[in-house]
Amino acid sequence: MGLLDKVERGIEKAVRGVFSTGSRAQVEPVEIASRLRREVDNKALTIAAGRTLAPNVFDVQLSDDDFRRAQDWGTPLAEELCDVVINHVRSQGYTLQGSVRISFRRAEELRAGDFEIVSSTEKSKAGPGVSSARPNMPAAPSRPPVRLQPVLDIDGQRYSLNAPSIVLGRSSEADILIDDTGVSRRHLEIRTASGVTSAVDLGSTNGSYVNGHKLAGSTELTDGSTITMGRTKIIFRLLPANPGGRP
Repeated sequence: MGLLDKVERGIEKAVRGVFSTGSRAQVEPVEIASRLRREVDNKALTIAAGRTLAPNVFDVQLSDDDFRRAQDWGTPLAEELCDVVINHVRSQGYTLQGSVRISFRRAEELRAGDFEIVSSTEKSKAGPGVSSARPNMPAAPSRPPVRLQPVLDIDGQRYSLNAPSIVLGRSSEADILIDDTGVSRRHLEIRTASGVTSAVDLGSTNGSYVNGHKLAGSTELTDGSTITMGRTKIIFRLLPANPGGRP
């Protein structure tokens, strides 16, 4: 099921005032998506048993350079980021009071490559300046939130990440054996905690790359992230878990 299909389960999305006015060390959309998920988790407020309220309005504040670049991204990116928020809200079982809205704003005090996200909770209300809106659909029957299972796709095989730490490498003692001479014996660790999965290079000889960028320290993985180590390409996925446990 695509992200856009999730709107049919009772949450609308709207993009209002995508640009309120108007990189070299530039902000990438994947960074904004990752920060949005953290912002939702950090600002989620438990108001009753089984009911946690999450923010639904987000202002992404960008430097002059990054804001000009955001103008090229346009409304389609804001819509995709709305889907990122909706997908995360559903996966964590949070509640929204209104439509998800994302705006890009210029913040002259920020340097290129830096950005801030300010969030709030607002009830939906129709009014001028709302674009790309979808009407509310009838609420679906109550059902438990979909649990997403992190997996790795490697050379046609799928490995479920069912432990908080999984080590990949050429050693027979690694949790996932990678038969590649360009891979170190203990090359990469995949850590999962509090619903967030991260990749950590273990001091490998040839390094590790996530989405083409050399890994330094820890990097959060998102659905579709590509990990390269040696000649081996690995795809990280988040898939709905079947009741039996396998995605």
